[in-house]
Amino acid sequence: MVDLPLDELSTLFARMNSMLLDERTVDNAVVLLSEAAQAAIPRALGAGTTVLDPVGRPVSTGSTDAVVAEADEQQYTTGEGPCLSAWAEQKPMLIDDAESDDRWPRWSKAVSHLPIRSVLSVPLIHGEEAIGAIKVYSASAGAFGDETVRLLGLFEGPASALLAHVQSTDLPARLSDSLQSALTSRDTINMAKGVLMAEHALDADTAMTRLIGLAREGRQSLLACAQGIVASTQRGGD
Repeated sequence: MVDLPLDELSTLFARMNSMLLDERTVDNAVVLLSEAAQAAIPRALGAGTTVLDPVGRPVSTGSTDAVVAEADEQQYTTGEGPCLSAWAEQKPMLIDDAESDDRWPRWSKAVSHLPIRSVLSVPLIHGEEAIGAIKVYSASAGAFGDETVRLLGLFEGPASALLAHVQSTDLPARLSDSLQSALTSRDTINMAKGVLMAEHALDADTAMTRLIGLAREGRQSLLACAQGIVASTQRGGD
């Protein structure tokens, strides 16, 4: 049996905790967790961390390299793979050899050109809720075994707690950004509507209908069309 590097893990988690408290965003947290997982797992080609919403759609993803990023992306494109299964079933998923494993045929085919043979994916569980998954990849078949599962399992607990903490502190900022964006869009559209009302003697409803029509004609979003109208008015007033 391989001795697990508990001292190294403790040091690693302390460093992660310090870094995550400084970063305070989910996007940065998942990247840091991926880098830490790769450093902790022997024979890992790379690692990735994904936060998933309640129906399995990725909310935030972080990976250590392009190979991992593509392997993960193919899971979301095909709708199957070890990461999604680990999240859905709330248990580790181990692939000894991706070339012969037939549990996720669409995903296996999609990543057959990548240098990936072994995969271990472990769910990130906070409380009773699976909030995502963390996974490591290797270019060698049979690279991971029971000891790796145990090691990543030791890693998973603190990682889930840290990620859940950052997620809770990041959420108000994300909601604030979304709200600000929505308010800005609304104001821009109202300004464009006012321009049309003034230029063409239209009432508010007719001006909105005209704005929608212009957006369709120009194959633009309503906001992009409104921004163009407001910008042209501002240029005309200079």
